[in-house]
Amino acid sequence: MKAFNNMVDAINDLRARGFDMDFNLRETELECTTNGRNLSPDEFEIVEIYRFEGMTNPSDQSILYAVESHDGLKGVLVNAYGPDADPISQAMVAKLATHPQQK
Repeated sequence: MKAFNNMVDAINDLRARGFDMDFNLRETELECTTNGRNLSPDEFEIVEIYRFEGMTNPSDQSILYAVESHDGLKGVLVNAYGPDADPISQAMVAKLATHPQQK
């Protein structure tokens, strides 16, 4: 996995590699804002994970997920972590928290 200095570079790289959909995190699923499709935790895998802290404020913490559905839909999910994280179901917590390739 590559290392990036900022989230913009990471997103641009993922887009160039076909992760062209945008996902939003909902309590029990991912919502694809590009095509309106929703994915439950058993319908996708986390391919890559990148963590970033704000340059001026280390408490500005974000995480970038490269997501791929089982039928080939690829995209990105950006979410806060730490105190600003969105409330989600236990199934989503388990899906997003377990991945061996983290940066």
